[in-house]
Amino acid sequence: MTTQTVKIELQVRDLLGKKVKQLRRLGIIPVHLYGPDTDSRSLQCEQREILRALASSGGTTPITVSIEGESGEQLTFAREVQWHPVRGDILHVDFLAVTVNQTVASQVPLILTGESAGARQVGGTVVLQMREITVEALPLEIPSEIEINIDGLVEPTDVFRAGDISVQGNVAIITDSEEVVARIEVARTSQPITEDGGDEGQSTDNSPGTAESPEAE
Repeated sequence: MTTQTVKIELQVRDLLGKKVKQLRRLGIIPVHLYGPDTDSRSLQCEQREILRALASSGGTTPITVSIEGESGEQLTFAREVQWHPVRGDILHVDFLAVTVNQTVASQVPLILTGESAGARQVGGTVVLQMREITVEALPLEIPSEIEINIDGLVEPTDVFRAGDISVQGNVAIITDSEEVVARIEVARTSQPITEDGGDEGQSTDNSPGTAESPEAE
């Protein structure tokens, strides 16, 4: 469980609408701060500071926001991050304000661990069907990641479902319990068929039976 937050200082933004292009040319990113008990604010921050905060939070760690020239801090999550489709530059960030004693829903990354006897039987690998799972918890109790132990996949047809995930503390999994999280996949190549109808060989990209997470997009 994460118990600490990332901090960032924002500044009040005067330029709105299409004029924000002027800010981006100066390395300043427009942001919005909003929430159930918070008035929507148009703010801004240096791009390098935004990138630092986003990289440190990983999408699951709260970001503590302060506003230059104002007292107090606000616990937030970066909920909407817009990127330029070609250059990959960050264009805009929305910060959702939350309170420490109010549960929020969040997407948490899944990580495969362990070895699967079922995958080893067929020379396959265990692959994730979903990269993240939705949980509900207090902001400071949201895990940075959830491990999926594949030791229980002992047969080639076994699958790991959302309902099989074990989490600690007061964390609730919202994703449908019947959703398939991980399964065994056999990578086949074009091989001559033997007289008994079987392939002469199979190839895999990883050692048989080991966990394999999908490549980051």
